[in-house]
Amino acid sequence: MADASVVLADLRDESAELDALVAGLPPERWAAPTPAPGWTIAHQIGHLLWTDRQVLLAVTDPETFRKTAERALTLTESFVDEGAAREIRVPPAELLARWRTTREEMWRALAAMPEGDRLPWYATRMSAASMASGRLMETWAHGLDVADALGVTREPTARLRHIARLGVRARDYAYMARGLTPPQEEFRVELRAPDGGTWAFGPEDAAQTVTGDALGFCLLATQRAHRADVDVQARGADAEQWLGIAQAFAGPPGPGREPGQGVLTATDDRPGQAEAGGSPD
Repeated sequence: MADASVVLADLRDESAELDALVAGLPPERWAAPTPAPGWTIAHQIGHLLWTDRQVLLAVTDPETFRKTAERALTLTESFVDEGAAREIRVPPAELLARWRTTREEMWRALAAMPEGDRLPWYATRMSAASMASGRLMETWAHGLDVADALGVTREPTARLRHIARLGVRARDYAYMARGLTPPQEEFRVELRAPDGGTWAFGPEDAAQTVTGDALGFCLLATQRAHRADVDVQARGADAEQWLGIAQAFAGPPGPGREPGQGVLTATDDRPGQAEAGGSPD
């Protein structure tokens, strides 16, 4: 189980990195389109703000959150877009200020949760560590969209380990989200970390394996790159199928990316959707 304090510290750093990307932008640049169809830079930050508000509400007022979540579960195709659209009705400077304030309040609320407690979330319950992992995953993924819109290359960091772990833990959800039956056996996943080390998940003697670049796996799990554009390999038919449907986020499967439409990264200079999510501990 992930240490909540470690994940929260990394979430704060990930948020600060994205903040630095947009802090100096003139107001007109916030209207620049990103790889997510119909979403500008403002939409990306607005979505993060909206979701952080939902997390804060879930921690501080669970009953009100449950009522909000009930409506969301009946509007799965539009609820997220509606939330982002509401947040961007203010000038960019105010949007950024609200995100800063809200994410800090959310961070403090999660940090104060007693160990072992769970907060309500959409169709599940989450620990502070799992929620922080989900928020880090989304912040990184939407940050990639912003970076792509700005033509900026982002260096992969050790924070990707949280996203890789989330992607592995969400394996069965990726199948069920598509109406498929998850494989009964576990896979072994071994990923090459940014520092050259190895991140390993699953039993060492698993018959089916996934190996390759940690950044590439995280891009697949957040649907920010096509399978053909990353250095990730599978051994076994089920593992091969999983790499084509992997998603670390909750909600309906996204459209993904076409070959050659990956995001700008330190290992891929070609120009390039995540819902609020995560998986329970």
